[in-house]
Amino acid sequence: MSNVLPHSLFSDFDIDLFKSGKHYRLYEKLGAHPIEVDGKKGTYFAVWAPSAKAVSVIGDFNHWDGDQHPLNVRWDQSGIWEGFIPGVDIGSLYKYKIWSHNNDVVTEKADPFGRYCEQPPKTASVVWNGEYAWKDSDWMANRENHNALDKPYSVYEVHLGSWKKKNGWEFMTYLELADDLVDYVHDMGFTHVEFMPIMEYPFDPSWGYQLTGYFAPTSRFGKPEDFKVLVDKFHQKGIGVILDWVPSHFPEDAHGLGFFDGSNLYEHPDRRRGYHPDWKSLIFNYGRNEVRAFLISNAIFWLDQYHVDGLRVDAVASMLYLDYSREDGEWEPNMYGNNENLEAMSFLREMNQEVYGNFKGVQTIAEESTAFTGVSKPVHFGGLGFGMKWMMGWMHDTLEFFKKEPVYRSYDLNDITFSMTYAFTENFMLPFSHDEVVYGKKSLLYRMPGDEWQRFANLRMLYGYMFTHPGANLLFMGGEFGQSSEWDFENSLDWHLTQYDFHSGIQKTIRDLNQLYKTEPALFEKQFSQEGFQWVEYNDAENAVISYLRKGNNPEDTLLVVCNFTPVPRNNYRVGVPKSKTMKLLFNSDSTNYSGSGIGKKSAKPTAKEWNGQDQSITLNLPPLGVVVYK
Repeated sequence: MSNVLPHSLFSDFDIDLFKSGKHYRLYEKLGAHPIEVDGKKGTYFAVWAPSAKAVSVIGDFNHWDGDQHPLNVRWDQSGIWEGFIPGVDIGSLYKYKIWSHNNDVVTEKADPFGRYCEQPPKTASVVWNGEYAWKDSDWMANRENHNALDKPYSVYEVHLGSWKKKNGWEFMTYLELADDLVDYVHDMGFTHVEFMPIMEYPFDPSWGYQLTGYFAPTSRFGKPEDFKVLVDKFHQKGIGVILDWVPSHFPEDAHGLGFFDGSNLYEHPDRRRGYHPDWKSLIFNYGRNEVRAFLISNAIFWLDQYHVDGLRVDAVASMLYLDYSREDGEWEPNMYGNNENLEAMSFLREMNQEVYGNFKGVQTIAEESTAFTGVSKPVHFGGLGFGMKWMMGWMHDTLEFFKKEPVYRSYDLNDITFSMTYAFTENFMLPFSHDEVVYGKKSLLYRMPGDEWQRFANLRMLYGYMFTHPGANLLFMGGEFGQSSEWDFENSLDWHLTQYDFHSGIQKTIRDLNQLYKTEPALFEKQFSQEGFQWVEYNDAENAVISYLRKGNNPEDTLLVVCNFTPVPRNNYRVGVPKSKTMKLLFNSDSTNYSGSGIGKKSAKPTAKEWNGQDQSITLNLPPLGVVVYK
């Protein structure tokens, strides 16, 4: 007699939705669910394996024996196997053993919908429910006021495994981070935190970008409910949480999604579309209804179950183009004869519609590095429907410009001003992410030219320019105190540097820029609109100085920003202004408070001298390698 009782959580309607790819809450049905049936406590299991001829649950409760707990296949051609096993409790380890119709292949797989996993290198799933009493009702009720596109978005990007270590080598837990990290991000004034992938991954050097447990926060740092505590604490401090989400590819690990039931179940069967040569990983089959439902359910899961405020979607460019990273002959055009992956585009549109249709006050952010149009345009206008897109062109041009010796900058001023020709074609986020401080690229500090003083002055200036440029901001951890070495995922950030004036000066700069960004409406109200920006002077190559206005809804809020890209102070530098009132200094990247030289006027009264196309103008003393902001 089977030790598995017939039971189902699926209605006929669920199955119809699943088959048509429209079931967006599959995590409520598939996977392992601790429940009670006919007065018996146990766990209901359900797994999608259409190419299987038999599926069993194996685990520590049956000595990993595939004969004891065979699941029942549903009669409706859904390919779902299910059943209730009495006595299997929370904390039990399990996998699915699958006998395939395809060449009698046998696989042992972790649960694609597992809520908790053993700590790597172990690979079993854990029966879990992760119940938690949330305390963030105020945030959830009002988060539109924090996450809307006309609100400040200053994001601190974190790799949880290397932000800080205990005893020099041990991971901090979610609960420890819920104290230390939350307090630090709050103190620094960031509005949001973004975690590099926290879903379960087997291999530390992948930084989390090769996922095997899409529905499980990694057990490296604690239990699923501990991760909820971390999100909750951020919310209680008024800080939004964004997760890095990877629907673009997954690894070939034996316990993962690849070749799941002895067939190409999740991955595209054609290697030209199903295998990623760069990352040695598999690519989802976006045209398969059930796979789309799996991925969209996963996006919804983190927003629904973990109260997450946004998803940064990784490697969107690799999804959009069939020839991404492929030579001629290694890809096949679509039905129209071009290189766009129509199935992936339709999947992204559907995902975004579903996310925005079901959750108030959330954002999706695309890491997309090409000139693909309409990434952040609504779907009904023919766009992909993301809230924002990373401005990779700005990031490359800016870093190229800043690494030049100042004497050459006057010839290349166009590198720094060019971004404004396309700044409003999308809702852009300006990223200095983890990708910019690895693989021999050096830290941001060591990309700057000059002696020590100039390096730090350049870095403060870079940040001043970034925070006053239209768009949202993202800074990878360590950048906020001028980490001198490249990021190393195995080690903690160099926190000891903050005892030195130059490094603590960078920290104070970021803290003050965050405060400026959050309190000056001109920096966020129209950050994605042409109306929010006006050049004063973009062509003063002789002095290598640029100046611009940032505008909000109220003309009184207009800010003047002037950047001097050379180490030579510019005394009595004249700038046209739209105001006749005395203008006060709000920010100076050269302040002595930041270990700068302190050059710059505290205020400036306009005179009726026409300049830069304005009726009045002011004269300023521009600090060397400095940014000043006046209001």
